[in-house]
Amino acid sequence: MSSSIISGKELAKKTRLELKDSVTEFTSSTDITPHLTVILVGDNPASLSYIKGKQKGCKEVGISSDLIHLQEDTTEEKLLSIIEQLNNNKKVHGILVQLPLPTHIDEDQVINKISTLKDVDGFHPKNVGKMMIGQKTLLPCTPAGIIKLIKEAGEEISGKHAVIVGRSNIVGKPVAQLLLQENATVTICHSRTKDLKMMTKQADILVAAVGKANYITADMIKDGAVVIDVGVNRLENNKLCGDVEFNSAADVAKAITPVPGGVGPMTITMLLVNTLEAAKMIHNK
Repeated sequence: MSSSIISGKELAKKTRLELKDSVTEFTSSTDITPHLTVILVGDNPASLSYIKGKQKGCKEVGISSDLIHLQEDTTEEKLLSIIEQLNNNKKVHGILVQLPLPTHIDEDQVINKISTLKDVDGFHPKNVGKMMIGQKTLLPCTPAGIIKLIKEAGEEISGKHAVIVGRSNIVGKPVAQLLLQENATVTICHSRTKDLKMMTKQADILVAAVGKANYITADMIKDGAVVIDVGVNRLENNKLCGDVEFNSAADVAKAITPVPGGVGPMTITMLLVNTLEAAKMIHNK
């Protein structure tokens, strides 16, 4: 079997074109430009690279953005004070604090401080709670992007067995919930799972989010499965690879996301979608 490639790059391009029209329509009818503020503490090179991608995406669809770049030794109190100011700024619709933060700052305290209406990462416990019970809210970007990728592959989720490898709060748990809401039967696997291969071989939809290079091999994949690879790992030769051994998996799977160019582009795209949604909610539009 030869897999079809689920291109996150192409889906992101298509979604952003649609989003650009929606942003233009919103701005024309309200005279309000959706605005995203990103906060970076320190000079993590990977974080700086991610932020450039987010700023480029904003510009592409007509969302305005700015960056508040703070020193590595900025206190937690100072950061929380800045977030409070942004919460109260009616011109700011999305607030994103780039993670990871320096170790002296409590990430939970920071996430909890962001207004639920401006939480475009979808990490605030109240927004997570709304997602869990199916209420309208700002969804976490990577899981929301994964659902769009599966649907883009033409896969019917309802009634299928979805297996997620990884139980992080950022990907594993929320994508399990979103798949459940699409009427999939969901299994979450993790480091304590016995006989992982037996579990993954049952998956009609397999989501790999463990952060280990080439961890999922072809013999762990059911013939005809849809495989979503969330992992981004850098090898010794400086090349990127996912959590799935792509070449062999592509001979077994019905459809598969590549790394790079799969889940990554959709994560930033869903952030842009959330920023527009936040602007609409804040202004009751």
